[in-house]
Amino acid sequence: MNGAPAVKVTYREAVRAAMREAMQRDARVFLMGEDVGRYGGTYACSLGLLDEFGPERVRDTPLSEGAFVGVGIGAAIGGMRPIVEIMTVNFSLLALDQILNNAATLRHMSGGQVGVPLVLRMATGAGRQVAAQHSHSLENYYAHIPGLKVLAPATVEDARGMLWTALLDPDPVILFEHATLYGTEGELAEDAGAVPIDRAAVRRAGRDVTVVGYGGTVAKALEAARMLAERGIDAEVIDLRTLRPLDDETLVASVRKTRRAVLVDEGWKTGSLAGEICARLVERAFYDLDAPIARVCTEEVPIPYPKHLEDAALPQPGRIVEAVLATVGGRG
Repeated sequence: MNGAPAVKVTYREAVRAAMREAMQRDARVFLMGEDVGRYGGTYACSLGLLDEFGPERVRDTPLSEGAFVGVGIGAAIGGMRPIVEIMTVNFSLLALDQILNNAATLRHMSGGQVGVPLVLRMATGAGRQVAAQHSHSLENYYAHIPGLKVLAPATVEDARGMLWTALLDPDPVILFEHATLYGTEGELAEDAGAVPIDRAAVRRAGRDVTVVGYGGTVAKALEAARMLAERGIDAEVIDLRTLRPLDDETLVASVRKTRRAVLVDEGWKTGSLAGEICARLVERAFYDLDAPIARVCTEEVPIPYPKHLEDAALPQPGRIVEAVLATVGGRG
């Protein structure tokens, strides 16, 4: 917070405020995507922006992710600062060619002459009973790609502040907004502004084990930490915030202090971001570890529709607690 009085806002209100401020500050900024205009956005993040800024700057697009992401890339090359919203990460795969083969590579392939200052926003994650084609967590697909920055705001402060920082970046940035967070509330300073996007955040300090999460898993990690505290186990919770580039320094420093790590990832375990983090910690802090690193990931199935099966497939606070107890030898 910046010292000003705090107000309670929802995550979607924070996203909307960030887009409104960006469009007020820079005439080059515009928003485009499916249903972002008259409908106000699938998650109501752009509600009211069409009336405020008009159809030239809040543009409804056809249902063609490859086309409108390509238009956004062209606009960015031409000097604009587009915010392109993709309704859900599952649908972003239809634009993967544009993102990987154009947005992420043009600076390299042009010898530094062509930048693509594009911001892509997309909902990710499960927990809303919208079945497999709308619920997966594919952040690791994009964190794998050089030339991109990949962000996962877990708090209203980051949802409010990361967008402007991303728009100032000369290269493409992807913002993953977990769909279960849009209705959550948090306190935000009235004068809240841009936040740095290059560091992880320690959301809860602890001494016994490091629990790492991002996006929609951070709240679950914090809940697990509260449950563990009742057993006398003091868990440190790290919010990655930025998935590419990863903040190795914060992760290693925490593990060297606690000597144990549990990684929480809504992606599938096979080929997961949690696996990448595990490898980095083993490479840099192997001799500081007192126990094997544990991973709590989504079960290796397409996300189910029935609520009880969806809940069973996803990382939950209870599963995190079980992993921590195994890691610390059942203490507590």
